[in-house]
Amino acid sequence: MGRIDDIANQYVEEWAPLSPIGATYVGITGYDDKLDDLSPEGFAAQADLTRRTVAALNATEPEGDTEFVAREAMLERLNLSLARYEAGEDESEINVISSAIHGVRQVFDLMPTEGEDAAANIAARMELIPAAVEQYQRTVLKAAAEGHVSARQQIIEVAKQCDIWTDPAGDDFYHGLARRLNASGALANRLAEAAAAATAATSSFGEFLRTELAPKGREKQAAGRERYALASQYFLGARVDLDETYAWGFEELHRLETEMRAVSAEIAGPGSSIDDAVTKLDADPKYRIDGKEAFREWMQSLAERAISDLNGTHFDIPQPIQRIEACLAPTSDGGIYYTGPSEDFSRPGRMWWAVPQGIDSFSTWREVTTVYHEGVPGHHLQVAQTAYRSELLNRWQRLLCWCSGHGEGWALYSERLMDDLGYLADPADKLGMLDGQAFRAARVIVDIGMHLELEIPRDNPFGFHPGERWTPELGWEFMRAHCRVPDENLRFELNRYLGWPGQAPSYKVGERIWLQARDDAKRRKGADFDLKTFHRDALNLGSLGLDPLQKALARL
Repeated sequence: MGRIDDIANQYVEEWAPLSPIGATYVGITGYDDKLDDLSPEGFAAQADLTRRTVAALNATEPEGDTEFVAREAMLERLNLSLARYEAGEDESEINVISSAIHGVRQVFDLMPTEGEDAAANIAARMELIPAAVEQYQRTVLKAAAEGHVSARQQIIEVAKQCDIWTDPAGDDFYHGLARRLNASGALANRLAEAAAAATAATSSFGEFLRTELAPKGREKQAAGRERYALASQYFLGARVDLDETYAWGFEELHRLETEMRAVSAEIAGPGSSIDDAVTKLDADPKYRIDGKEAFREWMQSLAERAISDLNGTHFDIPQPIQRIEACLAPTSDGGIYYTGPSEDFSRPGRMWWAVPQGIDSFSTWREVTTVYHEGVPGHHLQVAQTAYRSELLNRWQRLLCWCSGHGEGWALYSERLMDDLGYLADPADKLGMLDGQAFRAARVIVDIGMHLELEIPRDNPFGFHPGERWTPELGWEFMRAHCRVPDENLRFELNRYLGWPGQAPSYKVGERIWLQARDDAKRRKGADFDLKTFHRDALNLGSLGLDPLQKALARL
């Protein structure tokens, strides 16, 4: 082990006590009964660790190419993390998908639930929520006083989420969790009291957001070019020309919709529209599953079949990674996401679906590509393999490094790869993949357009409000016109874009950069290029920003 690896491993050792929530997320044991210090002092302590680590990395020469890549990856991620903290983004971030209150709620989804020790850890962690909420309120008020505050509309939307999480007629999350543990005696009483305290604290936090923070919130949700440029670089791990990327989004969406119309004609007959094909597929019992549990079982089966088929042919998948779990989330916000395995793989990688209330029937043609995105060869292969490669990657690389453009870009690239490999031969499944791709292309346009308040091109291929400037209202109109997503889900999506600038484009822009990296490798290697080798070498680098990825691949 070289000196860079020592620095990286020391960072993990110091980081875990500062972020018990993060430790649970990545599967480091021993912290399940604790919560992060969400006070300004707690945020400052994490920033101090990052500064000290950056200084140590800058003062240390890497030993060999493996450590060179690790050092590049760490410096890129940690320096951007510091830039976000110093710009006030970390302390002030409250949006419908990413904030400290979401981290507190979601960490319970990943905790063990079997046995008395597990139940006691859950009780202990729930008991800490009132203090954590008080700390977090102090942090966001301090940030607001310093001029860093989220948009008023985002604050109000998060308050609504707190209502749903705590409503006995809604998710009733903490009480429901306590009941599911089936504890008895004193432990059952402790869990009930802890759940009541956590519920009350979360509910009061929602009221705090409405009455104290929202009046201080920004009127306009647009981030502006300076904030957006930092956010884009953070989520991509690369600097891109935002205006060129915006223009490319229109071209890409037009290309995808042209292909969708061709596939729709195969499904519904010559001259059929995309909506005609969607209507026909949604009415076909072949592509419908009723019941949440039946849908979960379908996802599980498809994920396992993909692992079996791809292992030994297009990828070499280590044994621990061949296990994946499809799960229904205990909340109902409509999110679909992946969580990685624990460090020792006792907790497998998991695909999660937070099914909206009232939804009990599912269209499989839409979701085949989703399973490949979240499972193999998407997030599960990428994240779990990184966690497994202890002989190649240090502990920081295996557990803590995540770049959305790299990860989401790979997962979207994986959907297209499965089409290339023949797994979307059914035109229905192909349409589902293209629909998902078009959805991601549309949000490149809308996310950049709304946050930079750009002019809509006068010659845009859709004839959409030429020459006007983007607003949230135009963003809603455009997404409804180009996305086949239920309104309740689409409203959440638009709120997410407005509150989390730069993240939504990272999927499609990340895929674009992955494809560029593959094309560059083909040009360099010529007849010696091998796709399986390219994938192996790229994934063996672990997660890293897309600029360091391209540089590392160019040296292979």
